[in-house]
Amino acid sequence: MAGKKPQRRKKSAPKVAGVVGVGLDGEDGHTRVTRTEEMVVVGGSAETHERMQETAIRFGENLEKCGKTIHEASVREVVDLLRAAIEKTG
Repeated sequence: MAGKKPQRRKKSAPKVAGVVGVGLDGEDGHTRVTRTEEMVVVGGSAETHERMQETAIRFGENLEKCGKTIHEASVREVVDLLRAAIEKTG
C-alpha cells in the first residue's frame, strides 16, 4: 500500500513584534521607561534616554509614512527604518 507523502508546511516569514531599546549608562538611580506602539525604551542616563525616545518617535513616524504597522513590515524594513531613525537622531 503506497503511503501518502507528508505535507510540508511553508515556513512563514519572520515578523517583528516590537523593538526594545536599553540604555546602560544610567547611574543616577532613576528608573526610566518609555513605551510607544512599536518600542519599549528602558534605562540610560537622562540624555541617552531622551535620544532613545527621539529614535522611537522617528521610527514610528517612518513606519506611518510607509503606511504599515510594525507587524506588517518585513524584518528588513524594520531594520532599515530603525537605522534611518538612529542616524537622524544622532
